Amino acid sequence: MNRRAMASDHPFCSKAARGAALLLAVAGLPLFAGCDRQQSTAVAAAQRPPLEGSTIGGEFALVDKNGKTVRYSDFAGKYRIVYFGYSFCPDACPLDVQKLMQGFTLFEKAEPKVAAQVQPIFISIDPERDTPAVVGQFAAAFSPRLLGLTGSPEAVAAAAKKFAAYYAKGETTPGGGYLMDHSRTAFLMDRDGKPLAILPIDQSPQAVAAEIARWTH
Repeated sequence: MNRRAMASDHPFCSKAARGAALLLAVAGLPLFAGCDRQQSTAVAAAQRPPLEGSTIGGEFALVDKNGKTVRYSDFAGKYRIVYFGYSFCPDACPLDVQKLMQGFTLFEKAEPKVAAQVQPIFISIDPERDTPAVVGQFAAAFSPRLLGLTGSPEAVAAAAKKFAAYYAKGETTPGGGYLMDHSRTAFLMDRDGKPLAILPIDQSPQAVAAEIARWTH
């Protein structure tokens, strides 16, 4: 048997692993033990949430459409989806939230019991214009399941910092208004409020639904 040929032809081995495998073969040990361990490690890593262990997320105190205080801890035991944006956004936010909630609706139809344990949340980064009523109307336009939250500038800033969400007042519009520059990320959080993954709102609703399904159960 040509052990050198077998080691070099194995499709999952790096150059270093092939060398190690050849030494193992000469020593009479299992030829592909090192490669098998490499594959097992790679598979295990792929099965872990991509944001596992990061410090994204944390307690906040904001208000809903009725002016009721809502805290992050109110959703303990539930998965959470968190997106920061603003209702006066002319393009990005409506597109992102539409894709997000279309994906969530697909997931809800496929897995209604699990979806009932997921709370989608939209947090305004423009509290100057996004009153509780305005942000509530904005959220309701996309789904009755989407919770719209706002608050004082200080409360919004504190929440955004916990989720590493960037925002700043941008250019002035011709009508005397203004735009907001902001990051565009939809975080999927676990039942303990810890980060799991970023949902692919830049792709299709089907991709969003698949990613939610992948990390919830």
